[in-house]
Amino acid sequence: MSTASYAQRISRPIGWWGMAVFVAGEAMVFGALLVTYFHLRIRNNPWPPHGVPEPKVAVPLFLTGVLVSTSGAMQYALVRARRGFASDARFALLIALTLQVTYLALQLHFFVDDLSKFSPSATSYGSIYFTLVGAHHAHVFVGVVLTAWILLRLVRGITSYRLVGLSAITWYWHFVNALAIIVTLVQVSPSL
Repeated sequence: MSTASYAQRISRPIGWWGMAVFVAGEAMVFGALLVTYFHLRIRNNPWPPHGVPEPKVAVPLFLTGVLVSTSGAMQYALVRARRGFASDARFALLIALTLQVTYLALQLHFFVDDLSKFSPSATSYGSIYFTLVGAHHAHVFVGVVLTAWILLRLVRGITSYRLVGLSAITWYWHFVNALAIIVTLVQVSPSL
């Protein structure tokens, strides 16, 4: 086997590498935020401090389940697109996008509600809570934009370029959904 054919066989598209580097960087950012959260939690008693309401458990867990279900729809869209079924892929992306937008809208409602109950500048709990949850919401927003973008691209048909994009965006959603589970567990942990 020649060196050229070997290199061609194992190479990955630039979009794949771009998403890999992006996800790795974002994992480090969230790792730092989680370390900060637990450092502050260990050093401060009680947690959350007096005057800050205990976090709700049922609603965040339900909404996280809704968001995590979008990984299935995204993966299904990718599989169907790879097999050439563009209409199935678009339908799955539309379902995923609807769930993602619903999740984000409801979470933003609860975020604003939390802001009315306690301030990010009043306590270290408020500061790290709003930073962690806000950063996660920003990632969901980026994912919504990416899903809408690739859905619009697939209206014009499936190409190898669009498959790379769909694959990278699906991978991004798996990452965001894994973060959603972690962030939600951290968010509700004082109530458990």
